[in-house]
Amino acid sequence: MDKMRLGRTGIQTSKSGFGALPIQRISFEDAAYLLKKAYDNGINYFDTARGYTDSEEKIAYALGDVRRDIFIATKTMATNKAGLFEHLETSLKMLNTDVIDVYQLHNPGVLDYEDTDGLYQGLLEARQKGYIRYLGLTNHRIDVALQAARDKKFDTIQFPLNTLSSPKDLELIEVCRQNDIGLIAMKGMSGGLITNAASAFAFLRQFGNVLPIWGVQRESELDEFLSYEETPPALDDALQAVIDHDRKELGGAFCRGCGYCKPCPANIPIDTAARISLLLTRAPYERFLSDEFKAEMERINDCIHCDHCKNNCPYGLDTPALLAHMLNEYNQFYKINKK
Repeated sequence: MDKMRLGRTGIQTSKSGFGALPIQRISFEDAAYLLKKAYDNGINYFDTARGYTDSEEKIAYALGDVRRDIFIATKTMATNKAGLFEHLETSLKMLNTDVIDVYQLHNPGVLDYEDTDGLYQGLLEARQKGYIRYLGLTNHRIDVALQAARDKKFDTIQFPLNTLSSPKDLELIEVCRQNDIGLIAMKGMSGGLITNAASAFAFLRQFGNVLPIWGVQRESELDEFLSYEETPPALDDALQAVIDHDRKELGGAFCRGCGYCKPCPANIPIDTAARISLLLTRAPYERFLSDEFKAEMERINDCIHCDHCKNNCPYGLDTPALLAHMLNEYNQFYKINKK
């Protein structure tokens, strides 16, 4: 598989990475089979997170014997340095490794580089102690991602990028290129909204500094992406027509989970609820069927239509309409799957 340079890290990664969020939904043996097949076919970048239940353990189980040949990225959702080191210690243990190649702060709303007890200082200390190699940031907020790229404090930035991305989202690609920051594209298939993988692959492949991490839970999905590595689809008129159609039909349903819509006066968990149909199909769904979470979803019925969420969405989503649709999708799923 062809390689690319991941920004100033200098590491040579496969041009496609493996997003390990979905392997939470399958057994250790099935996950190991997929991970090993990905490695055997040239994929050497594997992205996971402390919050992805057993995903880190599955990577260690499957790829422990080739650890020196791969790059592992994981994430912390901690809010301070102490929490970061707690997560880091657990991740090192679960991954059965002495060092993590790319350690990422997951979706912080504010960047504070100077707080001695803060996350960024925690990254610096972790690197100084040899626990991590490169400093990463993941974010769903384009303003935060752009600020981080311009501040040049992180070695890598991970952000949702796909055929539904706005022009402002796509600005991040050039800013990262100019500042030699490795750019990792999550949600390349928009969490499942996009169904034409060829169009998604061709769109992102045109940007030479973007590393997409394709979320995989089925062998058929992996095989399709591997086939595109062997014979890359061209971004021709036919695929551009698919992209144009998806932008028209799906653009209003792609919640990035950025959180600009909050706070909600009805206490609706908007950034989760507006993506629930995707979470139910791409992540372990059992926790979403609890009585507590169902009660949170039912708050959508309490919407007072103040339009705060709609007016503050940087992507122009009709959030109240999207929430109503997602509640209907959720209730159907709940009825079928609740034991």
